[in-house]
Amino acid sequence: MKRSSFVAAEAFPENLRAEDQNKGMDEACNELQRAFIKFSREKLKDEYWPRICHCIDSLTEEQIWWRSNEATNSIGNLLLHLNGNVRQWILAPLGGIENTRDRDAEFAERRQLSAAALRSALSQTLKEFDRILSGLTAADLLKTYTIQRYESITALAAIYHVVEHFSMHCGQIFYVTKLLSGTDLGFYRQLSGWGPERP
Repeated sequence: MKRSSFVAAEAFPENLRAEDQNKGMDEACNELQRAFIKFSREKLKDEYWPRICHCIDSLTEEQIWWRSNEATNSIGNLLLHLNGNVRQWILAPLGGIENTRDRDAEFAERRQLSAAALRSALSQTLKEFDRILSGLTAADLLKTYTIQRYESITALAAIYHVVEHFSMHCGQIFYVTKLLSGTDLGFYRQLSGWGPERP
């Protein structure tokens, strides 16, 4: 009995060290999760979306639906496409809403929906995106889903895809806006000493 007690007592500090290491790893995972979620939320709601709104406000209804040829997309189509993408990749799998997306229709639309309607729809979707992400844990990021026929997509990968996809089409919207307005959007004016940057 004495020997067994001695061995157990001797091993106890090692158990403590292992527990401390596990706690440290858990905390590191949680810190990483918080940083990733914070960055993703801020990119969409504080950077990309305000800049898209600036572009919408700079153009007429006709310009929002302008396209150089049938192989290109108008800003109106891109707004529909961004809305559909966020809803299919985040709101449906992570938020539990029904996926009713018609991706082809996003590019085929020619009815010239109003800028106000396009803006309102995407704004609401982004609010839902932000709400869903704010409640995710580190374990949630590793859950897998089937999205757009792709299998075993982790929540982390889905969020990463949505942020980079949003960024790509933001660049297209910025380009068309500059092309039609003939003005610099001023998003990076602070880097050239022109004054504070626009959102």
